[in-house]
Amino acid sequence: MVVADDHPVYRDGLVVALSAGGFDVVGEAADGRAVVALTLELQPDVVIMDLDMPVVGGVEASRRISHASPHVAILVLTMLADDDSVFAALRAGARGYLLKGAGPEEIVLAVRSVAAGSAIFGPAIAQRVMEHFGGGQSADPFPALTAREHEILAQIAAGRNNAAIAAQLALAPKTVRNHVSNILIKLQVSDRAQAMIRARNAGLG
Repeated sequence: MVVADDHPVYRDGLVVALSAGGFDVVGEAADGRAVVALTLELQPDVVIMDLDMPVVGGVEASRRISHASPHVAILVLTMLADDDSVFAALRAGARGYLLKGAGPEEIVLAVRSVAAGSAIFGPAIAQRVMEHFGGGQSADPFPALTAREHEILAQIAAGRNNAAIAAQLALAPKTVRNHVSNILIKLQVSDRAQAMIRARNAGLG
């Protein structure tokens, strides 16, 4: 993994969090030109990309990386929340978009998701992306969830515990626990009771 951010204190903290999450950070960059060069040389699985960087901005750096190495997953991690920045990054090839208010667990989950080929967005960003591509109507109240996570959230909404969900969906209990943890992070709730309330309010269960 390569991490690109022009703020050294934030970048250092991010590297520590990613390393604690089991990732191997093979390179760091403080500007867009440097991250492009590092990525083309090292060919990491994932690049974490700030957008507001000197020399070459993060959108242009993402475009260059996506063109030269389309297999590299780009996860944007930025303070920029405006629509122009979000959609410019997506057009440039980013697979994910998080704001810097995201906690370490959410960032680690996002890295794993984009590395596995999924697209992932912070909750506020996901809503706007769905509204944009859905003509203003978001059919999915939880667009950040995978299909399996939607299934499990529906089971939570129905009041089933992990053991019952595992039996219903023919999954290992540990797999269900992992999915539930991911759901709580993506929904930004602290426990399954809150997840149940949100799911029922959205018509599940």
